[in-house]
Amino acid sequence: MLFTSLVYFPFLALALAVHALLPAERRWAWLLLASYVFYGWLAPSNLLYLGGVTVLAFACGWGISQTRAPFLRSILLLAGLAAVLGLLVTAKFYDFLAGEFVRLGGWAVPRLDLRAPAGLSFYVFSAVSYLVDGYAGRMPPQRHAGHVALYLAYFPKIFAGPIERATAFLPQVERGLRPAPAQIVAGLQRVGWGLFKKVVIADNLAPLVDKTFSIAAFASPLELLLAVYLFAFQIYCDFSGYTDIAIGTGRLFGVELMENFHRPYLAPSIREFWARRWHISLAAWFRDYLYIPLGGGQRGRARQFVNVMLVFAVSGLWHAGLGYGVGWTFLVWGALNGAYQWVGLATAPVWRWLGGRLPRVRESRVLLLARVLLTFHLIAVSWVFFRAASIDQAWSILQRIAINLGKLPAIVTRYPFTSDHFLAAALIVLLIGIEVLDERRSLWVRLAEAPTALRWIAYYAVIFALLLLGRWQAREFIYMQF
Repeated sequence: MLFTSLVYFPFLALALAVHALLPAERRWAWLLLASYVFYGWLAPSNLLYLGGVTVLAFACGWGISQTRAPFLRSILLLAGLAAVLGLLVTAKFYDFLAGEFVRLGGWAVPRLDLRAPAGLSFYVFSAVSYLVDGYAGRMPPQRHAGHVALYLAYFPKIFAGPIERATAFLPQVERGLRPAPAQIVAGLQRVGWGLFKKVVIADNLAPLVDKTFSIAAFASPLELLLAVYLFAFQIYCDFSGYTDIAIGTGRLFGVELMENFHRPYLAPSIREFWARRWHISLAAWFRDYLYIPLGGGQRGRARQFVNVMLVFAVSGLWHAGLGYGVGWTFLVWGALNGAYQWVGLATAPVWRWLGGRLPRVRESRVLLLARVLLTFHLIAVSWVFFRAASIDQAWSILQRIAINLGKLPAIVTRYPFTSDHFLAAALIVLLIGIEVLDERRSLWVRLAEAPTALRWIAYYAVIFALLLLGRWQAREFIYMQF
């Protein structure tokens, strides 16, 4: 079931109605049932994967909590991690690697014809954090299998996150799910904003992007450049729109999920983009469960560079999925962002020294704008590898744009722009304007303090935009396929 499908809204209304009628201490069971219906709606077989991960995570977690023997606890942890991560790797990569062995070496490797279910990566990573946090003593032993099952299956986040931590989620369930009136209002606002970003912005940009990438070899350099820019905003609005709907829906049930985006295209550096602005829950997951265990930056400069690249390479592989296929482009995308981080780490001392010597330049708004534009374009270049069908196609797109940059101003004046292009430009300008205002002062605070009439004008504007410009049920969310 998709957030943008027509069946979702009756489902949500029923789920909220029954949730409100039940005693607070029993609401978890209803939410668990609703989550299984939601996840199994499109493909009931998905529940087999979810059920298997849930049983493995709870059984190993319970075993870890019941023994004090360090060796046995370690064995249980490793067994649980190997099982759930092995399932993820097998489901996502086995058939792809088997095909590569046949293509490169002619070895006859049998295929399993597996198809990883939507959201598998997200609840497997949640299971990993549950096991590791339980092993490290970051949360009390969990003996309630139903609460753990709800943590992994909770329907607002199951397809595309945020990758919530059990340490934050389970205490909310144990206290009873009682949404406050202010929480419900904030939840409805976030759902509306998320739907706007998805069905109005992302899904109106998508046809232009898809058309150009499908004929990349024949598209003009200007069309390729426009597609690169449009995809950067499409994937942002698609994914952050999902997160907004997930967070808002969670609030309607009395559950607070972590923030996952913080106006990423206003980041003045690649480091800030990945550490504090884009897919925050995944970045924090890799930091806590891979980067720090590898030694982080505590074992020398060379080891830090290796650890950074390893994290981004694994992140690239994690992103390989059904949405744009499983291929080496994702590894290149991850490695390219790792290389960006290398440059940032290597030049950081120089920038700190210059900032100390030239404080007025460091605080210049012109310099800040230049850094934001540079960061955005570096990220946009990496998105080409994320979206392209192959490494050769991505490289060809970038080459043709770079070679023809000098000719683009003349081409722009002659290009037959359509109403779809003008709508896309208007939506992007609107989004950037709202995000700039939000960066200075929270949009939600501004809305709360606005006069009632102005607030309702904003609400109706969003509703009319959803009805008039929204492409409902047009396509799935991109990240639910990873």
